[in-house]
Amino acid sequence: MNFAEGEILLINKPLTWTSFDVVNKLRYSITRKLGNRIKVGHAGTLDPLATGLLIICTGKMTKRIDELTGMDKEYTGTILLGATTPTYDSEMEVDATFPVEHINENLLNEAVKKFFGVTQQMPPIYSAIKIDGKTSYAQARKGKEVEMKTRTVEIKEFELTKIDLPQVEFRVLCSKGTYIRSLAFDFGKAVNSGAYLKALCRTKIGNYELSNSMTVEECVTMISETVVGDNTNNS
Repeated sequence: MNFAEGEILLINKPLTWTSFDVVNKLRYSITRKLGNRIKVGHAGTLDPLATGLLIICTGKMTKRIDELTGMDKEYTGTILLGATTPTYDSEMEVDATFPVEHINENLLNEAVKKFFGVTQQMPPIYSAIKIDGKTSYAQARKGKEVEMKTRTVEIKEFELTKIDLPQVEFRVLCSKGTYIRSLAFDFGKAVNSGAYLKALCRTKIGNYELSNSMTVEECVTMISETVVGDNTNNS
């Protein structure tokens, strides 16, 4: 493999790892292998509590990061109805509870239909979006008031794959910039309740699939055992 000329590595991001944790781990492994530092980056952040497909680009292939980030993404996950959290997922404790007795399969399926197509979505306050040069989550954690702006996203496919109230499992295909945490939060409102994202796994980015990915450990082993190409022309 020629890491400097550029490689695309498909990684199954572990739970609790940040996307940058993965980048740093693989950059360190590649640097040890080559004896010098090259560019390594990822194409599309995954939250620490999400798992699944993370595309890692090395060397000159990092020039494709914007292209790869712009591709549609598919996720599967679990939404818990009847409660909300400040982060819209299980990172923080429940801050409010709501009734779920009125929720049935028909109501859930009707709510799903409301999310298809191009729509305006409000990102979570606890997100990596930058406001005045600072990430919104950093400001929110300091107790500062954060004014978020809606963004245009597209939900191309959205289906409930299992209903086991108060939990529902789902699959969604969406555009770049869609926050699945916000989708879960908004879905709770659509069924006259509350909701937060309990679990999330990214299964596809464009035509790249999770089924073809490696664990971080497998990738580190592959890097250490591979015969590298000519890496004299580093980017």
